[in-house]
Amino acid sequence: MEIIMIIVCGILTSISVYLILSKSLIRIIIGTAVQTHAANLFLITMGGLNEGAVPIFQPGTKSYVDPIPQALILTAIVISFAVTAFFLVLTFRSYKELGTDNVERMKGVPEDDD
Repeated sequence: MEIIMIIVCGILTSISVYLILSKSLIRIIIGTAVQTHAANLFLITMGGLNEGAVPIFQPGTKSYVDPIPQALILTAIVISFAVTAFFLVLTFRSYKELGTDNVERMKGVPEDDD
């Protein structure tokens, strides 16, 4: 099961890199969101997909699930939500001021005629 999750993480990472390297700010924001999802999936996979009891000490518990990866991912989800919200506000404001979401037009670089 871990191999399948690693392959999915690789696919999500390649999709996110493609989106981040595009010229549109909205695609860049979607790419960063996909990248955070890929990183969270990678963290949970590396934490181990084990079955066990809740990590509360009770007599007779032989194995339990490690709570650290879940705590890290919960923190990462909150941070990625805040960063995505900030990116969206920044994009909206730059679109209102400049009238475009194309990164090359924002810099004043002439477009290619290809």
